[in-house]
Amino acid sequence: MKGKTNVMRMLDAAKIAYRACEYEVDENNLAGTHIAEEIGLPYEKVYKTLVARGDKTGPVVFVIPCHLEIDLKKAAKETGNKRIEMIPVKDLLVLTGYIRGGCSPIGMKKKFPTFISHFVTEQEEITVSAGVRGIQLLLNKDALVHFVGAKCADITILLDNP
Repeated sequence: MKGKTNVMRMLDAAKIAYRACEYEVDENNLAGTHIAEEIGLPYEKVYKTLVARGDKTGPVVFVIPCHLEIDLKKAAKETGNKRIEMIPVKDLLVLTGYIRGGCSPIGMKKKFPTFISHFVTEQEEITVSAGVRGIQLLLNKDALVHFVGAKCADITILLDNP
C-alpha cells in the first residue's frame, strides 16, 4: 500500500483497529458488489456511502450494504424530511471532500447527520471506503457507528439483480 489515507489517520488517532483491503479499480465498474467480489467478502459486509440532500435538513449521509439501494421515501421519513434527493456526482467532491467510488462516512469536510442500514446489526465487522478508490477498511461496526455518530435505520430496498 502506498500510504495512509486521512480516514486511516483519523481511525489511528481514535485507536480504532481496522484492516485495509485493497482492490483493483475498474473505472467502468465502481459498483460495491464488484468491490466485494474483488476483496473476497460477502455483499452484507461491504458498505457504500451515499450522500443526499433533504428538503429540511440539507446534506445527509447514508451507509448501506453494497447490494442494496437507498429507499428515498424511508430515508426521508427517518431523517425528518419530506423529500430527499441524491447529491449530483459533480457536487460530491466540493461537499464532502471525496469522489464517487471513494466516499467514506469518516472524515468528510463537515459532520453531516449519518444513517446506517439496520442490517449492520447482523455483522461484527463491515467495510467502508478508506476515502480513496482502491481501498476498503474492515472494522468493527459498533466502533464505526459510534465514531461517526450514526443512527441505525431501515433505509434500504433490495435490488432485483445485484
